[in-house]
Amino acid sequence: MKLAAVLACRNQSSRLYAKPLQNLDVKSSVSILDYMVAQLKKYSEINDIVLAISKNEENSIYMKVAESHSIPSIIGDDNDVLARLIKGAESVKADHVLRVTTESPYPYMDNLSEIYKYHCDNNIDYSVTKGLPDGAYFEIISLSALKRSWDEGSTKHRSELCTLYIFENKDKFKLAQHDVPLTLQRNDIRLTVDWPEDLIVMRQVYEALKLSPDVKLNFPDVIKYLDANPKINAINNWIDSGIGRVWF
Repeated sequence: MKLAAVLACRNQSSRLYAKPLQNLDVKSSVSILDYMVAQLKKYSEINDIVLAISKNEENSIYMKVAESHSIPSIIGDDNDVLARLIKGAESVKADHVLRVTTESPYPYMDNLSEIYKYHCDNNIDYSVTKGLPDGAYFEIISLSALKRSWDEGSTKHRSELCTLYIFENKDKFKLAQHDVPLTLQRNDIRLTVDWPEDLIVMRQVYEALKLSPDVKLNFPDVIKYLDANPKINAINNWIDSGIGRVWF
């Protein structure tokens, strides 16, 4: 079995342009995407990292980002995110896709090894954790489930809501949801970048914890820091994300 982290990339956004390219470390020019790729490389379970880039011209910069990290990239339809995930997985002959969104720099991945093993041993189509802060999730999806979603779904299922078809048709797929420690099950913390306020918090976390692409993230430290600094957490934890992407 082969697992690929396929990262959907594009600049267009109605609230904050080029979210993956926003810097966490302004002085050293470390972007959200730079940090995420460096972190994903630290997990031996992940065989490949692929940038799945929108074909629109303003997104050509992501090809240079992929080259700078010595990872492959593919180009695909701007709106059909699902097709880009499939194409990215096929380009490296992966059987399963690890999905994290490229505006969420601090996913909790301490349990990746055990979840991926369970996923493969039990022929799971879709695996996810529950209860984590917004932006802290990762998903593991079989390539066959992604292809079936594209074949049988509609336009809305091929958008950024690319696992929606699975949840609307649970009887067709084998799903697994995994617990995380209670201390990490927090809906009062927001770890994704969609608004300028989110970026302020993510940068503050990065600076305060002295994070670095070279050092593996200690996720509980992020929670502890925001608990110890409620004024920082209050900058963005009031934001309503609207429709989510994890419906389990």
